[in-house]
Amino acid sequence: MKLLVIHGPNLNLLGRREPEVYGRTTLEEINGWLKEWGKQKGVQVDAFQSNSEGEIVSKIQQAGDKHQALVINPGAYTHTSVAIRDAAAACGLPVVEVHLSNIFSREEYRHRSYLAEVASGQIAGFGPLSYLLGLTAAHRLASKV
Repeated sequence: MKLLVIHGPNLNLLGRREPEVYGRTTLEEINGWLKEWGKQKGVQVDAFQSNSEGEIVSKIQQAGDKHQALVINPGAYTHTSVAIRDAAAACGLPVVEVHLSNIFSREEYRHRSYLAEVASGQIAGFGPLSYLLGLTAAHRLASKV
């Protein structure tokens, strides 16, 4: 089984960007934990980060042919991107939306997620653990467990 994790804009700055909100864990550390989780489960975990909406849309479109589920932290595109929402709806995969912070305890504009309408579920507010919880959920959805 292959699972894809997509990290949206500015997540390449984790560890130094607003550590009081996002913590001090780097994206490289998170990706290492995800790969280790995959090794323990016998699952290939592919990770991709982009600051470009178009690149994220293309990656989601390609995922349907190569992966069994998608975990995505769309970052700021959560609240703005109909294109990412539509790509996720069309990819034919279970989609789990994740966020490091609790988007509902933050600014009002962050409370709206376009992706939530088509995602299987959403996990937010648990810092880097959100990714591992999301990966676990995606694996179960893809396995039909």
